[in-house]
Amino acid sequence: MGVLAQLDEQRVDQLGDRVSQLRLRRSQDPKERFRAKAFSAAAWSLALQRPDLAELHRAEKLTSIEGVGEGIARVLSDVIQTGASRYLNRLRELSKQPERGDESDLDFDDYRGDIHSHTNWSDGRATMLEMARGAQALGYSYLGITDHSPRITVVHGLNAERLVAQSREMADVQSQVDGMTLLQGIEVDILEDGSLDLPDAVLEILDVVIASPHVKLRQEPAAMTERMMRAVSHPHVDVIGHPTGRRPGSREGASYDFELVFREAAKRGVALEIDCDPARMDLSPEMARLAYEYGCNFAIDADAHAPAEFAYVPMALWMARRAGIARDRILNFRSPDELTMTR
Repeated sequence: MGVLAQLDEQRVDQLGDRVSQLRLRRSQDPKERFRAKAFSAAAWSLALQRPDLAELHRAEKLTSIEGVGEGIARVLSDVIQTGASRYLNRLRELSKQPERGDESDLDFDDYRGDIHSHTNWSDGRATMLEMARGAQALGYSYLGITDHSPRITVVHGLNAERLVAQSREMADVQSQVDGMTLLQGIEVDILEDGSLDLPDAVLEILDVVIASPHVKLRQEPAAMTERMMRAVSHPHVDVIGHPTGRRPGSREGASYDFELVFREAAKRGVALEIDCDPARMDLSPEMARLAYEYGCNFAIDADAHAPAEFAYVPMALWMARRAGIARDRILNFRSPDELTMTR
């Protein structure tokens, strides 16, 4: 069993569900914004540190976990003792989001690889070799190296020349990680008019193209819909990264005609991402369920900027289970041979 698979998924699921419910309520009560941030910080700590919760509970030291105060410790204690959370049930009632009986059964042991990660070629905090070895240690079959494109200058995005240079490094790193395939890709920006900030001649030779909205997310819904429709219709786009661009507790996501965009993505075989960075959790379980009902496929990715952040994946599996997404609709459960990025 891999390191991440040893994480107590029930407790991650419970905490993740509370984060989601708190975020649903924050628009009604500004105080919930800060509470949602607190639960996000706690979820982040649990995912990265993997503490022995049962032992800390017995020693009455749950608050020794970074980000866990007295209130969150009581919630964790409830889950540890009973396997359920009265607080969560209360939030579900208040937000009219009852537990559903059709959640899917997804196992991290079957997760084959992550297709969205960053290195120090852009805004990552680790080298490509360090990221590759981190994925290899988890038993991944493949890892997508998808650094940023040039649009957001502060992250030192890659243009065509730098992508060529990166490919040379990738060949060297690939020779050092037996049994795992590196995929060269890009996280390309969806510009305000829906075009992408790298030419087709570059995008068509990459293994994976993730198109993501990063800026100007408060465009009018009609304009945002046109922007997203153009992106999902692009012949070289494989995945729409964090499709609303939300940052719960600090930034609302984009508003557009989700049904229209999701149906077009399903029609064209473009996957939608469930980005499990605790600062994003995008798509949300509720939005992912909607996309699933419209026929979409999904990519479950950590959007990792350092090897430790691969630990976020169990949070996304909770989100996918909550959305009721079947295993065969998730790219990351496919083998490298089945993972066909070029359509």
